[in-house]
Amino acid sequence: MTAKTNRSQADRDPAQWMPPAESATCTDLVDWTATRLRWALPMDDSEKTALLELADPCADSVVEYETAP
Repeated sequence: MTAKTNRSQADRDPAQWMPPAESATCTDLVDWTATRLRWALPMDDSEKTALLELADPCADSVVEYETAP
């Protein structure tokens, strides 16, 4: 992700922002989900819905994480 793209994301979740390159969608979703799970961060309904809908073409993706201490 470029610095410009990262700034455009700011603190928006996948319900509000996705990377402009479709090829980055699955990677972004996996990273976002792994971070949420690692740190046991809450997820609102719109974020959860967006993740589930956007992840449909990512069936081969695997979310790997370790729980934070």
